[in-house]
Amino acid sequence: MLNIQLALQKAKSNATDRWRQSASPVPRQPTPVPPTAPSSAPAPVHPLPVARPLDGQWTNLPSWAPDQRLLKQNRVVTLDHSDPARGSFDMLRTKILQEMRQNGWKTIGITSPTAACGKSTVSANLAFSLSHQTDCRSVLIDLDLRRPSIGKTMGMTQTPSIEDFLTGNAGINDTFVRFGSNLAIAANSRPVTHASELLQGAAAKSALASMQSRLAPDVVLYDLPPMLAFDDVLAFAPSVDCALIITAAEMTTGAEVDLCEYELSQRTKVLGVVLNKCRYTPEKYGY
Repeated sequence: MLNIQLALQKAKSNATDRWRQSASPVPRQPTPVPPTAPSSAPAPVHPLPVARPLDGQWTNLPSWAPDQRLLKQNRVVTLDHSDPARGSFDMLRTKILQEMRQNGWKTIGITSPTAACGKSTVSANLAFSLSHQTDCRSVLIDLDLRRPSIGKTMGMTQTPSIEDFLTGNAGINDTFVRFGSNLAIAANSRPVTHASELLQGAAAKSALASMQSRLAPDVVLYDLPPMLAFDDVLAFAPSVDCALIITAAEMTTGAEVDLCEYELSQRTKVLGVVLNKCRYTPEKYGY
């Protein structure tokens, strides 16, 4: 009887061992994945723009370094890589640059319907934004002869007389300063009473043509006076390839914009209208 019980117990134990062996998981061997060819070609790598080499005409210009604190106070933000407002000016710069290159234009006049729309601030920001485009030489000239403000906006302590330059009594090296390797700036130290006559005179045209011949800029920004106060812009508009109108939110009227656009379109190409000083900006594209 004892032998029968021992035999049954041994058989039961063997059956349990076989069940455990069958129930234990079998380690799976990784299935080798055959190498496959890439589904698409790698993204092409475009070379960065190559800076134009400095020649004697540019190296002879006095070098100027701006005061970053003053620029920030005057809302000139395009030298500050961390300022979120820089993106809007860079986008405006790129659109202007593409349009000018496609049409072979080199000169652009920046004006506004009335005073205090911020056109000089926009001009300064565009100039510094263009300076980041290393393959592009740019020139900024203050031709708001009645109320010059480029020098103050950029924090310049010593500014020349644009009247002397436009009348041939001062040279390029006496009038322009160089920022970096590809931006030349001519501010103005004092207002001019006969601005309209000076702008459309032969001496001014000769001085500006000489500047373009010697500096060979890709873009010339002319900071012009407001349109509706005097005839300065109407006198100078035929001398530029295109024009940009700066308006101020909650200040410029639609009738003023229409009048400026119509008058300018009779004399040059109007690139567009920029709404400045807007308190509400869309943030849905920010990241």
